[in-house]
Amino acid sequence: MKSKTKRTIGILTGGGDCPGLNAVIRAVVRRAEMLGYAVVGIKHGWLGLVQYSVEPLTLMSVSGILPRGGTILGTSRTNPLKTPADKKKLLANLKKLKLHGLIAVGGEDTLGVARQLAEEGVRVVGVPKTIDNDIEGTDQTFGFDTAVSIVTEAIDRLHTTAESHQRVMVVEVMGRHTGWIATVGGLAGGADCILIPEHPMSIEKICEILEKRHARGRLFSIVVVAEGFQLDGATQVTRDQKLDQFGHVHLGGVGEVIAQEIEKRTGFETRVTVLGHVQRGGTPTAFDRVLSTRYGVKAVDLIHEGRFGTMVCLKGNEISYVPLSTIMGKLKRVSPELISTAEIFYG
Repeated sequence: MKSKTKRTIGILTGGGDCPGLNAVIRAVVRRAEMLGYAVVGIKHGWLGLVQYSVEPLTLMSVSGILPRGGTILGTSRTNPLKTPADKKKLLANLKKLKLHGLIAVGGEDTLGVARQLAEEGVRVVGVPKTIDNDIEGTDQTFGFDTAVSIVTEAIDRLHTTAESHQRVMVVEVMGRHTGWIATVGGLAGGADCILIPEHPMSIEKICEILEKRHARGRLFSIVVVAEGFQLDGATQVTRDQKLDQFGHVHLGGVGEVIAQEIEKRTGFETRVTVLGHVQRGGTPTAFDRVLSTRYGVKAVDLIHEGRFGTMVCLKGNEISYVPLSTIMGKLKRVSPELISTAEIFYG
């Protein structure tokens, strides 16, 4: 008697890397094995489906990857729907793989592609991942807690040198459209001014906050700024005019602009630290390891139950799911309550 062929689940990780991706992969493989599925890993995000770059994933291949940052599958910022030729290749390769279901792990761009494919009948389930924590439909994305911990530690370290030299330290952190990392990391690190895209501020107001602090004898300050922050009336600061495949500009440099203006207007010696990709690296926190694991298990369960076209999510303390069709219409921005809380400590 011939043995029954196992149904196969595919998994890909797209967009920027972050701690917790490997924990998701591990959880998917272990849960799939328990339910009788085989798992195939798709390399380099959506690019792997365009180029047919895949590999089988087994319990042995995911052993020991829980604490590792990054992703063993690799990633890319590939938009497979940008050209009809790439989309045709993707759909042909999906058919060739004969997947029972596909798990797409990523942020707004990766899940935006997943939503469009789901509308065309592809059996896909999304897992929300971004250090920016800006995906609509979930209370938190994995990767965010780790990034905030890294930012908090950096601010703690900068406090000592800022106080020693009586300087203003400007810390530029990630946050293209939203200021979750800057706000939460800044609050946790005791920043004296937090600048985020949701809450524009003039350079005059920033300097007023710092001068008020100096006037009461605090001769050093920490300013945290998200890379997507814009001064009132100013244009967004970018590294260059290049666009990625999803039409995003390369941000970076706003910290230097803010620092120069502060020093010129106040006379306070000012230095800049750009944390950059260090926020994405290293081992995930315990919270992110557990959240990623719960997401991975739920994603397999949704496929097993035939609930395609959905995204796993965190609602309060419970793991649930939402239709992909109801998300990605807007970004989840920092709440007014959290912004107001941060402002209490300005100056």
